[in-house]
Amino acid sequence: MPLSEQEQRLLDEMERSLYHGDADFVAAVGRVRTGVNYTALIGGVLLAIAGVGVLLGGVLLHAWPVGVLGFIAMFAGVLLAVGTPRRRAGFSGAPRRRGSFMERLAARWERRRQS
Repeated sequence: MPLSEQEQRLLDEMERSLYHGDADFVAAVGRVRTGVNYTALIGGVLLAIAGVGVLLGGVLLHAWPVGVLGFIAMFAGVLLAVGTPRRRAGFSGAPRRRGSFMERLAARWERRRQS
């Protein structure tokens, strides 16, 4: 069902105000994945294929625990293949602490009030 003209104008106005007022949101939404982790992709696909094989083997042997293990392996393979790559936190390898959710929210609110 298409939007009416008034609804479309209201939606456009809300989108413009969101982009204008929330630069952090725009930066997060506009972020593009820079590369593909081919190792995780290939490993995930192979694990998913092996999981399907184990699942079918469990069904053919009427062994439900084997089928469940196959399903778990298949599911883990898909998650590995489509999962987002983790970024490294600098040269030291130590993860950066960004603070709790409430601390980040409060800092963001203060930045918005100051601008």
